[in-house]
Amino acid sequence: MGAAFFWGAVSGGAVLLGAIISMIIHIPRKILGFVMAFGVGVLIGAATFELLQESLNKSELTNTIIGFVAGAVVFTVLEALITHHGGKHRKRSHAHELQHADNDSSSGSKNSGDRSGGGLGIFIGTVMDAIPESIMLGTTLIGGKGVSMLLLLAVFISNIPEGLSSTSGMLKSGQSKKKIIFLFVSVTIVAGLSALFGYVFLDHADPAVISIISSFAAGGIITMIGATMMPEAYEDGGALVGLFTAAGVMTSVLLDYLG
Repeated sequence: MGAAFFWGAVSGGAVLLGAIISMIIHIPRKILGFVMAFGVGVLIGAATFELLQESLNKSELTNTIIGFVAGAVVFTVLEALITHHGGKHRKRSHAHELQHADNDSSSGSKNSGDRSGGGLGIFIGTVMDAIPESIMLGTTLIGGKGVSMLLLLAVFISNIPEGLSSTSGMLKSGQSKKKIIFLFVSVTIVAGLSALFGYVFLDHADPAVISIISSFAAGGIITMIGATMMPEAYEDGGALVGLFTAAGVMTSVLLDYLG
């Protein structure tokens, strides 16, 4: 059980690592775009080779489709709610400027609420991104197997730019460093607990249940990539991000093959 919590915390802790780096050094937006594009590629591979393949191996195609569609729909609804509460630009390296643009289109009386709501929205969005990924990371340890390095690497890489970009925006919007660190330490703990939940409570679950949960996580991840990560990567990195995404997919292929 300790291993499940540890690996979940490691994957979620990448957000905290990104936050700390953002407080120490400035990273150009183009570099952030390249890193995020690489993370997109690895996540696509992890969702395909790890989660969807696991889902198909555990049960029939119908359960995989049900879980995948449900994950996509749930993430879309949550994304709409998060956007409403100010977390729309949580993965953006220039979140502060975008938040101001949104505020300028709203009434002046809402500006102070948007500022505080943005920090809460970023936190809620980051937690909602972390939970399904961490649960599935925990399930990879079931049966005495080692953690899936493909899924771990995919989540870790994608979380670093999220921590970098969201911290930059939160600092510029007036959030204190202490509060930001506290929020992302909380995300790390939630990720660890989610992985522990996946390991403990899904250990003896029906294969059909694990199949649906695996494809549910895949659906959520793919939808998240399309809604937030890919647009941000291209906006920051330009046309070259396609090469980094391809490199990420090939990295996931190699990790799956070697694993």
